[in-house]
Amino acid sequence: MPSWTRTLHWKFAAFLTAVCCLLAVLLGTLVHVQVSADSQSRARRAALDELERTLPAFTAGQPLGPNTAVDPPGLPAALRRIVLKDQERASQLADHRGRPTMWAATPVSGGKVLAIRQDYSSRAATIRRLDRAILVSSVAATGITLLAGLISVSRLTRRLRRTAQVARRISAGDLDARVNAPRAPGSGRDGDEAAAVAAALDAMAATLQHKLHSEQRFTADVSHELRTPLAGLLMASELLEPGRPTDMVRDRIQTLRRLTEDLLEISRLDAQVERAEHDTHRLGPLAERAARATGLETKVQVVRDVSVQTDRRRLERVVGNLVGNAHKHGRPPVTLTVDGPVVTVRDHGGGYPDHLLDHGPQRFRSQSQNGRKLGHGLGLTIALGQARVLGAGLEFSNAPDGGAVATLRLPATPSLPD
Repeated sequence: MPSWTRTLHWKFAAFLTAVCCLLAVLLGTLVHVQVSADSQSRARRAALDELERTLPAFTAGQPLGPNTAVDPPGLPAALRRIVLKDQERASQLADHRGRPTMWAATPVSGGKVLAIRQDYSSRAATIRRLDRAILVSSVAATGITLLAGLISVSRLTRRLRRTAQVARRISAGDLDARVNAPRAPGSGRDGDEAAAVAAALDAMAATLQHKLHSEQRFTADVSHELRTPLAGLLMASELLEPGRPTDMVRDRIQTLRRLTEDLLEISRLDAQVERAEHDTHRLGPLAERAARATGLETKVQVVRDVSVQTDRRRLERVVGNLVGNAHKHGRPPVTLTVDGPVVTVRDHGGGYPDHLLDHGPQRFRSQSQNGRKLGHGLGLTIALGQARVLGAGLEFSNAPDGGAVATLRLPATPSLPD
């Protein structure tokens, strides 16, 4: 079915129409049956009364009226059988020469039946007019009720759509988005269910924003405060006697220093203060230089080279992180492919874990091997954040024949020459 049939507006319209039609059918049927029964009852009494007045004249041998006769040719056979069997008068509504007629009959001597007929056409016409009036009024009432209901529900659906739009903006990262429903609790007016949902969404967004900002400030403050003692440790390590213990200390200090710089970079990306400085570059040589800068053996394939407008430093950072992650968590050979504005990095390891494919890279959550954590999950987090600054898309997937595949799609620049 079309997608619009799944909306609350359409479902409410269908429900309201069905309810109105059902009520109209029930009430119309009840009125029709009641009026028809009353009309037939009146006609029966009138026919039987006329038959009662005619019976003495028949007994006295007086002439009968034009609608009264003994065993008339149009008399219903069922009525005749009942009258002769029960030896009592009876009546029946039937058609006579294409017109509705009320018959009344009573047994007489000789196994014959004295019957009288009365035209029922005017009463039947009245019932038909009543049926038409019921139909017209039911259609009108259904239309008016449906229109009023749709006007009422449209206000509700508009508020729900606005709440959904704000929820999507929040999920996309706009934590300043708010519904600000006029009937929200605390506004001085009573709130309905839609207003309660909007108020709950606003409260959730405010709480989430506060916690996220607190986390960002904590990360930035801790990273910034660590730089000074790390610089002192690095200088102090230069005074140590050469040897393996000294090399291990210096290596750990460098690792801690890189982790601190990564945390600072992530805090800036979270705060959305990073701005790209675009310039025109050939993508093939730029990607190849970024791969060589990692010092890791990577096969570079340029299928189709193009010129792009990008920030060289940030793009090299993204490509370098992808290549380093492929070597660290995957298995060789690692291949970097440039095909137009698309850069693909693939390894031949076990592929990305399910949580990364479902939710994207998450800091301090990475793969483990033999009970040993292989990383902090910051490399791909930084790559994804820098790609967003560049206006590029970064997707993660697994190859059908094994291996992790990271695809970086730079913005199209058709005006630039290839």
